[in-house]
Formats: sequence, C-alpha cells, structure tokens
Amino acid sequence: MLRDDTLANVLYIDLSQKRFWIERRQDLFGKYIGGTGVATQLLHEECPGNCDVFAPENPIVFAVGPLTAMFPLASKTVAMFKSPHTGNLGESHCGGRSAVAIRMAGYGAIVIRGASDMPLYLAIHGNQAYFRDAAALWGMGSSFTVGRILRENEPGAGLRTIMRIGRAGEKLISYACVSTETYRHFGRLGLGAVFGSKKLKAIVISGKSSLPVADKKQYRKVYDEIHKAAVTSPAMKKYHDLGTAENVLPLNEFGGLPTRNLEEAKFERASEISGEVLAEHFLGRRLACSHCPVGCIHIAALREPYEDEAYFYKTSMISYDYEPIYALGSMLGISNPEGFLKLVDRIEAWGLDVISTGVVLAWATEAQERGIVSEKKTMGVKLSWGDYAAYIDAVELIVEQPNKLYQALGRGVDHAASVYGGEEFALAFGKNEMPGYHTGPAAHIGVLIGARHSHLDNAGYGLDQKGLVKRQLCPEEVAEALLTEERWRQVLSSLVICFFARGIYIPDLVSRALHLAGFDFTPKDLKEIGGEIHREKYRFKFREGFSLDNIRLPKRILETPSPTGRLAEGFIRTVVDHVKKTLLSEGAHNSL
Repeated sequence: MLRDDTLANVLYIDLSQKRFWIERRQDLFGKYIGGTGVATQLLHEECPGNCDVFAPENPIVFAVGPLTAMFPLASKTVAMFKSPHTGNLGESHCGGRSAVAIRMAGYGAIVIRGASDMPLYLAIHGNQAYFRDAAALWGMGSSFTVGRILRENEPGAGLRTIMRIGRAGEKLISYACVSTETYRHFGRLGLGAVFGSKKLKAIVISGKSSLPVADKKQYRKVYDEIHKAAVTSPAMKKYHDLGTAENVLPLNEFGGLPTRNLEEAKFERASEISGEVLAEHFLGRRLACSHCPVGCIHIAALREPYEDEAYFYKTSMISYDYEPIYALGSMLGISNPEGFLKLVDRIEAWGLDVISTGVVLAWATEAQERGIVSEKKTMGVKLSWGDYAAYIDAVELIVEQPNKLYQALGRGVDHAASVYGGEEFALAFGKNEMPGYHTGPAAHIGVLIGARHSHLDNAGYGLDQKGLVKRQLCPEEVAEALLTEERWRQVLSSLVICFFARGIYIPDLVSRALHLAGFDFTPKDLKEIGGEIHREKYRFKFREGFSLDNIRLPKRILETPSPTGRLAEGFIRTVVDHVKKTLLSEGAHNSL
C-alpha cells in the first residue's frame, strides 16, 4: 500500500492565471508508481486531443519516483509533453539535481498549464511558487549566463535545480532542449520549445524535506547492496573511467559508428576524438548526479587564448559523451577534438539538442554537396565535412532563422527533406533524428517502434551485438525481445532509475526496494505495470495520429553495410508488423 508521504503531492501551476495549488494524487502513484507511469496519465488528463503543440493547452509534466532521494542511481526526472518535433508523445529524462530537488520540495510531480503573457521564470521553494519577471533574461545569447544569474539571485544553494532554455527555445526551434545544472539536459523532442511557447525562461526548485524510513536496518542493508553493486560493477566502472565515450572505438571497430551522414559506418580518424584521447588530453573533472556514486559525467577543459591579449587564456568547461561525439564528430567528419568541443559548447549555449543538431547538419552538408541546397540558400556558409567553424556559423543561423532554409532546418531533418528533397538520406525515425548506432536492424527498429522514438528506448543495438551477430533471430524473436526490454524500462523510468543501472535494478531488488518505500509489488506485478504503461503511451500516440502503417524508412540505412551485413527492408517491416499485432491483441488501440 502507498505510504501517506509527499510523493503523492502534485503541484499544479497555471502560468496564464499566475496561480498554483497542490492536489493529492494517490490514485496515480499507487497504481503507476511514479515517473513515466504517472506522467503519462497526467499527460492524458491535461493535453486535449490534437491540440497545437505551442498552444497554452499543451502541458509540461515533471515526475519523479518513490526511490528518488532514497537509493543510489534513482536520480532522473521524467518530463512529458506533446512534442513540437514529432507532433506526438514527448518524453525526456534528465539527471543532475532535478529529481532530488523536486522530491525534497515535497512533490512527486509538477504540472504546468497555460502560457504567460510576458517572459517569466518559476521559483519553487518548498510549498511556495513564485512567478518572477524574466524580461531581462529573455534574449540572452547563452543559457550559461542565465544559469549564473539565477544561482546568484535565488536561495537553496546546494539543494536546488535550475532548469533553463537558451535562444533556441525562445525561437521555438522544434528540437530545443532544457538545460539543468549546466551539464545535464532534457534533450530530444523539443521541451525547450514548449518552454519558449509559454514564455517560461527557467524553473528553480529547492526544498528541505526528509523521507521517513520504517525499517532502518533493512533499508541500510538494501542501500548498501545497491551501492556496492554500483561501485564494484565492471560496467559501472566503465562509466566512471571514460564514460559512454568509451564506446567510440569499439563501435568503430565493429563497423557501427555512423560517419558523414551514414555514408559509412567506420570513421578513419575515430581515434582522434575517442574517449581515451579526450580523457588524456582534455578531462577537467568528473561529476555525478545526486545520489550517484559513479560519476559518469565527463567535463573537458578547453583552454583558448584571447585574441588580443598575449599570455591570457580562457578555459571553457564542456560536457561530452558518446552521443555528442557521434553527432558532432564522426557524423560530420570532425576529427579535431578542439573543434568538436567548440561546436558542442556553442550548441549547448544556444540550447539545442546535440543529436538532432548533428544529424540536421549532416543532411544539410550532403544536400549541399548534391546541389539540392545552394550556397545562396545557406547564406554563404559552405558546409563541408570536418569544417567545424562553418558548422558553428550554420547553427547560429538555425537559431536565428533568417530565411526559409534555416526555418526548415529548425524543424528537423524529416521536415527539411520534405521541403527540399533528399529524403533517402534524411536520417530520422518517427520524425526524430537517429541516435549513434548502425549496429544492425534491431537498433533502427527499436527507434522506429519505441514509444519515444529516441535512444535508450529499448537498446536494440545490444540485441544486434548479442543476438543477430551470433545467430540470425527471426522477426518474431526480435519483436518480442525489443518489447520485453522496453516494457521493463517503463518500470525503471517510473522509479526513476538511470538506465545505466538497469543491470543492478533487477526485478527482485526493485521489489525489495519498493517495499521499503511503502509499495508492495511483486516482480510479476511490476512486469504487468510495465506493460500497461507502455500501452498507455501508445494510446496517446495513436490518439495524436501516429501509425505503424506509414513509417518512413530512410534508404541510407539499407545502403550502408552494418556489422550484420546490409539490412533488409522486408525484415524490418515484418518486425514492425509483429509489434503492431501485439499491440492490437492487447487492445492498445481499437483501430490499429
């Protein structure tokens, strides 16, 4: 039974009326745990069918879980909204201090309705919410500067989270992100643009609540078990030592590293931007999300001389991991690590999703090479593989939107290709740009069918490496494996557990940890809940017009050999058809 604590408190904020209130929603947290499960239900309640993504009616929902602030690695916040990038389900996860700050403020979820008539930021301190004038912050060139100003003017240092958007969100770029604690992001799918449409520049959240534990002896035992697994696991050691950037060289050797808009799957200069090289020559510090003993966040220190001052240098601290290295490195043919870091730094300051930005730039480069997009349309910017300076110029123009081409690029590669052509090499699935894995069919299918159409939905790339390379799995086996993994991830993202710890938080341990938080769910119960949450997400997607019948498959993924050989379109579509039949048999959508 759900304990009567603050987790069931939902803070409702109406930006139009500048008012807030708190409701107890034990009905949601008792059934759907928290995080993704609860946020999905709140999205169903708050978002009218077919509403405009930039209308005041499109809500923003944040949710955390019952293990947040209680156990290691339960450190993520889930955001739910209708995506301006896909017109469909928007779901984004972020670490840093966001989850613990929300829980310590006394809430399990926050729902933001309406839209302000002037720029503002929200300051939520415990049971009070304040609507602050953000006119002076609106239009600032760097989200880093916004963060510094808020740190200096709001209380709660050490306990708070600071979420903010950059110029990209203000300009309603459909893949604008929301940055927290400078180095973490609600990336993918355009939460930053929804903030911008509401004239919401930032949110500061802090609190000092405490969480009572009924059985302290058993709590310490389970806590120590999780902590020991986190600090001794070889997989978690990898995340500490090199972070996900360790994947660059193995994926390149494997032949699964997308290069130059996936014209190839091996980058001949991958070693120059590898995790090993970045750690040896640029690593400035490691950071960890709250309640995480691993510290997978790697920060590069880039030292650059001032142009007009001899012997004077500035040092920029820039976060990196595998996906930025793929999207802004190999995908763009960039092997210069300093140039790569400079490009990352500018994209972060403007508040864009790094993965989508890289794939958009890669498409634009090939489109210019093929004569589809002229240099006149790019306003004199000559895009060429490896030229990071030209890419920085192009990104600034995407943010500022001076002409129709850059307006199209600001809506993503799928939209730009629909306007200018080049759809066969426009690498997007469900309108969201591909993540960095060309490991075989399961990686791409996982994104095609995933509820988020994003990376980390179901780790199809792992299935490629473990299953398809060793033996040819049939379509039914691939469909079942992908769905099984994704549905368990609905449980983890309802807790909300970092997916890097999915090998630690296995069903039995999750059940024991939840018991100490006041939930009595068996492993079987959890499996059923994961399936129901997955179906509820699809119910929203189908309501908003998504269909498994008309998915677009970029031809480029069929042309460039993967480690499993050339991919067969028939095999991919057969797997998707099996997923469709499964959802139909379970009643996820009556008109499938």
